[in-house]
Amino acid sequence: MPATKDRTSRNPAASRPSRPFTLWREVLTAYAAPALMAGTAGVVTGQHDLAVAAGTSIAGTSAVVAFLVGSWLRHGGQPRRWTTTTPLVALTAALVITASGAAALLGWFTAQWLPAHTPIRATPWLERLRIDLPVSAALATTIVTLRWRSTTTASPT
Repeated sequence: MPATKDRTSRNPAASRPSRPFTLWREVLTAYAAPALMAGTAGVVTGQHDLAVAAGTSIAGTSAVVAFLVGSWLRHGGQPRRWTTTTPLVALTAALVITASGAAALLGWFTAQWLPAHTPIRATPWLERLRIDLPVSAALATTIVTLRWRSTTTASPT
């Protein structure tokens, strides 16, 4: 009689537990990944402003949002019940809309309101914030939420 094969042994990743959600690691990744990708794109395409924004507004926003969203989701080690029982798509969408909306308001405030009401001059890099901040916030929120949720288990209702 032939021996049966364990199907999980074919995929080593399936048998390993996922790494725990570690906030500092998520923040570091949220900074490094967009900085490297956007920085490389800026250098390759000759867009100096993109190369500079990669390490400042793009990666900085991603890191700050990853820290804020990750801290809020962890909730001191005890996640809120609704964050673990809400469907993943709905939770992610709600957090992305909230974070990118707040970042869009901050980008507008910085690019439009500040030059109009303070001695700060309107410059092209200020205008970049209107796009950089909400896009970075949306991406960082999505990744951190999905990563966090993959390390938690939904409690039964």
